[in-house]
Amino acid sequence: MTLDGDTIYDDLGVAPVVNATGTKTRIGGTLMREEAREAMDRAAEAFVRISDLQAAASERIAEVTGAEAGYVTNGANSALTLAAAACIAGDDLGTMARLPDTEGIPSEIVMPRTHRNGYDHALRGAGAEIVDVGGNDYHLGTGAENTELWEIADAIGEETVAVAYLEKPYTRPPLPEVVAIAHEHDVPVIVDAAAELPPAANLSKYTEQGADLVAFSGGKAIRGPQSSGILAGRADLIKSAARQHLDMHAAEPAYEPPEDLVGIEELPGVPRQGLGRSMKVGKEELAGLLAALDAFVEADDGAVLAEWHERAERVADGLRAVDGLSVELANAGKTDSVSTVVGTVDEERSAVDAAGLVAALRRENPRVFVGGDDLHDSQFTVNPRCLGDDEVDYVVERIAAHVDPE
Repeated sequence: MTLDGDTIYDDLGVAPVVNATGTKTRIGGTLMREEAREAMDRAAEAFVRISDLQAAASERIAEVTGAEAGYVTNGANSALTLAAAACIAGDDLGTMARLPDTEGIPSEIVMPRTHRNGYDHALRGAGAEIVDVGGNDYHLGTGAENTELWEIADAIGEETVAVAYLEKPYTRPPLPEVVAIAHEHDVPVIVDAAAELPPAANLSKYTEQGADLVAFSGGKAIRGPQSSGILAGRADLIKSAARQHLDMHAAEPAYEPPEDLVGIEELPGVPRQGLGRSMKVGKEELAGLLAALDAFVEADDGAVLAEWHERAERVADGLRAVDGLSVELANAGKTDSVSTVVGTVDEERSAVDAAGLVAALRRENPRVFVGGDDLHDSQFTVNPRCLGDDEVDYVVERIAAHVDPE
C-alpha cells in the first residue's frame, strides 16, 4: 500500500492496513498478482459458460498438482465443504439433494484430535460428523504419539466416508501412513493444505503421497483472488463436487455440461441445486486464479524466499535498536519456510506490554497489523511476505514509538 493517504480505503473513510502479519483473511489475504488482475478485467468483458471454464481449470489444476482433476472453489474453506459433500454423496443425486441433512446416511469423517481446528467447521457444514481420535500425549514428553495409526483404523467403520488431515510441518502421524490405513479400508483422505505454499512443489506433494482430495487457498501464496481456492484430487470425487456446486437449474433435454467434469451420462437426471450454490465462483475469479497459478508455478521459490528473508533481516536490525525489545529470526535460512521476526517485549523496560502493543498498532491510521499469536509469552511477530520494502522502516518506527516513546 501507499503511506501517503492515496488508497481507495482513504477515499471511503476506512483506515487502510500495513500488513506485517502475513496472508490473513481478516485483512484481505494478500495483494493479487498483476497477471490475475489483468485476467479478471478481461474476464469481465464477456460471458462464458461457467462449467466450460471450470472444465478448463480442472485440466490446468491437474497438470500442476498431478491429481486426476481439479476445481476452483470459493476459498479453501468451501473446497473442504465440497470435499466432504463429495465423500458423503458420491454420485447419489438423492443424497446430494438432502445435504446437509445426513440422517440415515453414512457421514462420519475420522480426524486425529490434534488436527481439529476452527476450520473443520467446513467439513461439518456439509453434514459430516467428525470422529476425533487420539490425545495430546506427545506434548507430555513421554515419547508417546498424539494419535496412533491403530486408533485411526479402529475408528473407521460402516459410517465412515473419509479421513481428514490437517497438513502442517508438525502434524503426525505422517500423511503417507495415514493414507495407507485409510486406503486399506477403501476410505478417501481429505487434506487441508490451505496455507502450505510455498514451495510450489507442495502443489503435487500431497497427491503424490496418496491423498484423494487436497484443498489449497488461492488468495495466499498463489496471490490470486482472495475469494478463490483449489480442490485437487480423484476425478470421481471432483465430479461429485462439481455436481453439487455448478448451476443445475435446467431442463434435462437442454442440459449438456462438459462430460469430463460433470459426467451427466452416468446420472439418472439433472442434479438439483446443491450444497455449493452459496459458494459459487465468478468467471472473473476463475480466470484470475488460473493466471495467478501459472505465475506462481513459474516463479523462482528460492528468489522469493530470499527476498522475504532480506526484508525480515531489515526489520530485525531496526527493532534490535529499540530499548525494551529482544529480537530473533525464526526459520532463518530454511529454504522452505518464511523467515519471521519474533519480538519479545521486556515488560519491565517497555512502556507497553505485548498485548497493548499489538492493540495500539491496530488502532492507528493506517492500522499496523503484526502477529499476535504468542502474546501469552510477551511476543509478537513480523512476517515479511506481505510487507512492502517502503513499509519496513514505517513498521519499525511505529513499534518503537509504543515500546520506547522517549
